[in-house]
Amino acid sequence: MTFQNNLQFAQQLDAQDELKNYRQQFIFPQHNGKDVIYFTGNSLGLQPKSAKNYVDEVMNDWANLAVEGHFYADKPWWDYHERFAEPLSKIMGTKPSEVSVMNTLTINLHLLMVSFYRPTTTRYKIICEEKAFPSDQYMFQSQVNHHGFKPEEAIVEIKRREGEHNIRIEDILAKIEEVGDELALVLFGGVNYYTGQVFDMKTITEAGHKVGAYVGFDLAHAAGNIKLELHDWNVDFAAWCSYKYMNSGPGNASGIFVHEKHHHSNLPRFAGWWGHNKERRFKMEPSFDPVHGADGWQVSNLPILSLAPYLASVELFAEVGMDKLITKRNQITAYLEFILHEIDKEVNSTFEIITPSNQEERACQLSVFLHGEGRSLFEYLMSNGVITDWREPNVIRLAPVPLYTSYEDMYNFGQILKQGILLKG
Repeated sequence: MTFQNNLQFAQQLDAQDELKNYRQQFIFPQHNGKDVIYFTGNSLGLQPKSAKNYVDEVMNDWANLAVEGHFYADKPWWDYHERFAEPLSKIMGTKPSEVSVMNTLTINLHLLMVSFYRPTTTRYKIICEEKAFPSDQYMFQSQVNHHGFKPEEAIVEIKRREGEHNIRIEDILAKIEEVGDELALVLFGGVNYYTGQVFDMKTITEAGHKVGAYVGFDLAHAAGNIKLELHDWNVDFAAWCSYKYMNSGPGNASGIFVHEKHHHSNLPRFAGWWGHNKERRFKMEPSFDPVHGADGWQVSNLPILSLAPYLASVELFAEVGMDKLITKRNQITAYLEFILHEIDKEVNSTFEIITPSNQEERACQLSVFLHGEGRSLFEYLMSNGVITDWREPNVIRLAPVPLYTSYEDMYNFGQILKQGILLKG
């Protein structure tokens, strides 16, 4: 498609958009009486209008049933999480038994590493990407310290080549082969939070397994954003947060994936009663008998008030389907890229998009290096109704989430961006 940088063309794309009506199912912050242009769904998704109804339902059951809500609520609390299995399996590319919900993201990664980081004196190293999300870096450091190793020796970061913004797959594979018999675990982000680069998880998993390591992924920026096939890729485990692209609310519950090949294994895990045999859970037996599947990694009973808005969003995803989301994602991201290049030419600026240009290596985030521009431009955007994200030293991250952003948003953003640069000049 040949794009045009004008309002009429953007509105024409919106009129043809199969998902255009879903925008009305979300609540937008307001700026001067109008919806903001919202580019930070990669940090916190907008609130679905249906979320309040799901929360109110739990509150009403709590008021009217009290403890009996565990068994007699319309959606009984004791098996509330099971409603996620089918829709999440489609979002994550798994079998329903391979996914569950519990805790929050870094907690779940720590719990999963109990099972999948089993270092020995000779096989103890972890491979991750350079500039992983800081929480992951802290997790790696504390895990290797806990096992008596030095982070500088046990943690191997795959670095970008000099002058490049993204990590080459050949460098990842070469490092996995080089570390070889010393490698215990490969744990990457599925999508790098800073650059928006999507990693080839299938190829990375195959390479890690070839040298005898476990392979897992932090899918915080991938879940609900890219096409995932975790089961078929033979990934060992994964975890993700639900409050970015899946719009479940601030700091909300995490999801986990454990491949079915591990469901009957002797891998150690930290146990708690909600992971115990469901049919005998309330018999309060002294010995742990895990539930079959990913639910067997659960520890505590679940925060139903947190799961309620997550369920609202997951069911919205089930209605739309990932294929339609990805189709729009690809086009609206490409249109945003076009707008950025057009504005760059009009104002003679030097934007550098550091997210890969290849659609197979990116999703709905463009990270833009603002050469010659400072934080004042970001602040101008924010003060004019564009909510975006600033990352040091000089990068703004733009995430046009397909469920609720419009092509007209992309055009209007370009005009505000241009005005901000010209005023500065």
